[in-house]
Amino acid sequence: MLMKLESKLMKTETDKRAAAPPSFIKLAMRNMVRKGRQSLFHLSLTAIGLASFILAVAWIGRPTLPQ
Repeated sequence: MLMKLESKLMKTETDKRAAAPPSFIKLAMRNMVRKGRQSLFHLSLTAIGLASFILAVAWIGRPTLPQ
């Protein structure tokens, strides 16, 4: 009886170790599906901000041509 209990306990411990927690990508995708409109709004703000930053750096660092 004691051996069976120990084997069950060891089996549940190994099962807990084998089941890894969900990855950050899975959690982010689940969150994006749950909060769809807000996620799309934040994604578009990020894309516009990144494009603006790249254009600003390109405009500031543009070469001047001699006339």
